[in-house]
Amino acid sequence: MTNTSPKVLIYSHDSFGLGHLRRCRAIAHALARRFPDLSVLILSGSPIIGSFEFRSRVDFVRIPGVIKLRNGEYTPLSLSLNIEHILAIRSSIIEHTAQVFDPDILIVDKEPLGLRGEILGTLEMLKARGKARLVLGLRDVMDDPAFLREEWTRKNVDPALEELYDEIWIYGPPDLHDPLAGMNLPATVHAKALNTGYLRRNVPADARITEPLPFDDEPFILVTPGGGGDGVEMVDWVMRAYEARTRPLFPALIVLGPFMPASATADFMARAEQLRDVHILRFLPTIEPYMAAAKAIVGMGGYNTFCEILSFDKPTLLVPRVVPRREQSIRATRAEVIGLLKVLPIDDYPDVDKMIEALAELPQTPPPSAAGIDNLLGGLEVIGDRVESILTGDSASVAPRAAAGGD
Repeated sequence: MTNTSPKVLIYSHDSFGLGHLRRCRAIAHALARRFPDLSVLILSGSPIIGSFEFRSRVDFVRIPGVIKLRNGEYTPLSLSLNIEHILAIRSSIIEHTAQVFDPDILIVDKEPLGLRGEILGTLEMLKARGKARLVLGLRDVMDDPAFLREEWTRKNVDPALEELYDEIWIYGPPDLHDPLAGMNLPATVHAKALNTGYLRRNVPADARITEPLPFDDEPFILVTPGGGGDGVEMVDWVMRAYEARTRPLFPALIVLGPFMPASATADFMARAEQLRDVHILRFLPTIEPYMAAAKAIVGMGGYNTFCEILSFDKPTLLVPRVVPRREQSIRATRAEVIGLLKVLPIDDYPDVDKMIEALAELPQTPPPSAAGIDNLLGGLEVIGDRVESILTGDSASVAPRAAAGGD
């Protein structure tokens, strides 16, 4: 079975949320646009991957879903099987797909060994074959280094970083944050790292506003908690501000996200019925046209929302979560320090006066471009350049980092 057309396989464990899936999809679409004969296959456990549209030569394989419980344990999303059985099925699908697809490049999103080590066998198989370039893709911010170091030690990640992965792509610029800093990793691992910059988002050519904007041509604020699974407090806080109505505020369009708990969704919908200047949508698989139309954005500071804020250059208020990871808080705090946006700490919830003040001032806040920081959004171009180098045989090393070296 031979196929000379280049192939990229992207793995995303995606137990919950939208972040991994949307990041992988953005990379896949950019690669398919740039390379006219390249095929990209995404392996994902996301239960809503079928809600998204994929361009030509990009497809997906859906592996059985799992969800993470509050105690940190995983359980099957739908099937009445124990978790070990589900993991065995997932591992088998992943490895067999990689075997038959035979990629030139494997990109693993965020989890070096996959969910509970499920991709380790695939990494070892592809390494032994010697054809595929094995790449770990990391967000600009992963977590507090002490917590991430403990997690990677517990999962025994370091051998894979040292022996299996050829490259580590960090989806952010080198001077904002280094997710490998403070991790006590050898210089050989740091030498594999390439900072790409953030991943630019555009309004897709075929995208349109499918849900009519409720405020006619009046400027509005877009409120998005991403997937919504951990955004109840932020949305509640915003709604309390509109219910108090002690200052004039721009109308708010709130997109709850597909993982917002059903009880919270019903509550927010009922409350919005009483507010003439708040409109709620459940979920938008293509949110970019609404971001482009908005006057300003309120979000939590997840990676994808942050890329969109920079791409569409909107005045922004972030209300980052601090559990179970400090990722959003680290990113938001750093962004505020360099003048990209404003932050309202979740520790101030539910201080209505603070939220009202922040929302009232938001439309007059300078957009991220006013901070004057160049080259933030070159990630997709850098990834494309690197893929081209790999496919043409020039894959001996990654480009030098601005901040490389051991800890």
